[in-house]
Amino acid sequence: MEYSYPILADWSTEEIIDVIKFFEGVEQAYEKGIKREDLLARYRRFKQIVPSQAEEKSVFREFEEASGYISYQVVKLTKELEDGQIVQINSNRK
Repeated sequence: MEYSYPILADWSTEEIIDVIKFFEGVEQAYEKGIKREDLLARYRRFKQIVPSQAEEKSVFREFEEASGYISYQVVKLTKELEDGQIVQINSNRK
C-alpha cells in the first residue's frame, strides 16, 4: 500500500528519518511483530521530536488515516509488555 508519512515542515532531515522509523515500527507490529525494546527506543526518539501530547495525537491521527494502522494501540501494548517480548497487533486494518 502506498501512502505518505506525516511530516512537519520544521523537522530536520534526521528527525524526519527517525519519525519514519517509528512509524515503520508500528507497521511491523501489525505485519509481523517487532521487539518491544526496538519499538520503545523508536518511540522515545519520536517523543523527543514530538513532545507535545496534542501534536502526537495529531500526527498519530494523520498516520492512521493514511495507513489504517493505529499507533496509540501499538504504543499502549508496547508499554504493557515485558522486556524481550514481541509487539504484534492481531487486528485487521481499515
